[in-house]
Amino acid sequence: MSTSTTSAPPPGTRQEPTKSRHGPAAPSARRGWRRSLRRDWQLYSLAVLPLLFFLVFRYLPMIGNVIAFRRFEPGGSILGERWVGLRYVEMFLTDPTFWQVFRNTLWLGTLTLVFCFPIPVVLALLLNEVRRTALKRFVQTVSYLPHFLSIVIVAGITMQMLATDGPVNHALGWFGHDPIRFVQEPEWFRTIYVGSEIWQTAGWGTILYLAALTTIDDDLYEAARIDGAGRLRQIWHVTLPGIRPTMITLLILNIGTFMAVGFEKILLLYNPLTYPTADVVSTYLYRAGVESNSFSYAAAIGLFEAVIGLVLITSANQLSRRTVGTSLW
Repeated sequence: MSTSTTSAPPPGTRQEPTKSRHGPAAPSARRGWRRSLRRDWQLYSLAVLPLLFFLVFRYLPMIGNVIAFRRFEPGGSILGERWVGLRYVEMFLTDPTFWQVFRNTLWLGTLTLVFCFPIPVVLALLLNEVRRTALKRFVQTVSYLPHFLSIVIVAGITMQMLATDGPVNHALGWFGHDPIRFVQEPEWFRTIYVGSEIWQTAGWGTILYLAALTTIDDDLYEAARIDGAGRLRQIWHVTLPGIRPTMITLLILNIGTFMAVGFEKILLLYNPLTYPTADVVSTYLYRAGVESNSFSYAAAIGLFEAVIGLVLITSANQLSRRTVGTSLW
């Protein structure tokens, strides 16, 4: 029986200590990053302008949030004149008008999420079942077009259609109904806003879902048909699970912008008669900050709105990760 022996190093030589494979790898990683930068510097240079855009127009303006805790006067210091602490926070927490616009924001945000999020999914599923290419392209084109109209045009079309002498009231007159002042009645504003949002965004929202539908393997549909599944069961057990990651991602993003209800469209559609249901946080900020020059008060409300949005998107992301296994990060 032979035994293996380890030969000793020759006399006069120095044996280097063995490095652990779990040792620090920062220098090698740094050299690898530098080598990658030298090799692909053209590709990295494409990211310079987007990074500068976000730095200048997204991150640097965040410094201005400090005026929510400092008294700001036009013409004075850009970071405020003196420290006032939570004075402006206490002001909007005790302001009845703020809580009214906050409730309106919750209402419009909820209605927009409930109606505007599932409709693109349904439209994409219906278009996926259309076998005539010409009909499919026609429906896609017609549904996409409103997205390319500016919000001013969309608001103008909406107000002209719903005017007292507009086409909608003319149609109601054919059935003996008196004209309805849609744009002056507060109870109609939420319906008008959500309806215009659906018309403008539903077609464009189907693009991502139609792209996700193309990634589903046809063998899954074949296996479902062999098992006796009809079209509805194939949609439920094959199509919807196939586009679920896309649905969850867009749902999280929509929840993150829950409080940021469309400022431009509401500003164009509402009027003092519809303030009880149409005035939201963003339009209230506009009047308080720009028209009334209460910039510190408006900054405090905007910071409060941003914190709520951050909490919503973080909570939705964590809930999606634990329940569905899909998340943004």
